[in-house]
Amino acid sequence: MNLPNTITLCRLVLTAVFVGGAALQSPMGHWIALVAFVIAAVSDWFDGYFARKYGLITPLGRLLDPVADKVLVCAAFVYLSAQGNCPVWVTVLIVAREFLITGLRQIAIEAGQVLSSDHLGKWKTGMQLGYCITCLVWFAVMTAPESTNPALRLLYYLSNPESWLTPGFLWLALTLTVVSGWNYMWANRALLTGSHQ
Repeated sequence: MNLPNTITLCRLVLTAVFVGGAALQSPMGHWIALVAFVIAAVSDWFDGYFARKYGLITPLGRLLDPVADKVLVCAAFVYLSAQGNCPVWVTVLIVAREFLITGLRQIAIEAGQVLSSDHLGKWKTGMQLGYCITCLVWFAVMTAPESTNPALRLLYYLSNPESWLTPGFLWLALTLTVVSGWNYMWANRALLTGSHQ
């Protein structure tokens, strides 16, 4: 087990910590969920960086990395929909897109091809993570107006669902989810029709 794969496995563990913290439905639980989610999101950059820098890209890593990313993001969106912060149809669309692309990658593997993430896909992930983080920050600092800590008050303002940042992340994430998903399907339509053979 090399370093990038170990980081990826840690991301799966952190996803479980995030879910556990969120399930507590308490101020401490919200902070646990937020910290676990942020560390897990940042770790996605590190495992890719180390894998490329030191030539540690492995078949296991190619499998685990996108799975860990999707489990983390899908868990967060399901939780946010359950809390009433994210429309259910948005979560269904995002989860469906992830399953669809995962299926397409499996078809590509069977055809001896590898589908790498494109720039739109990476931006999509960034907007999704940004939306999830702002929502989780909101849960953690909802009582900040009563605080004298200016940092907490700033976070309260920025993450407030009625402010501009959270809705901006959501609609950008949704748009990029649809567009990048379509691009994947169109660029690899030969795999779906079997005409690549």
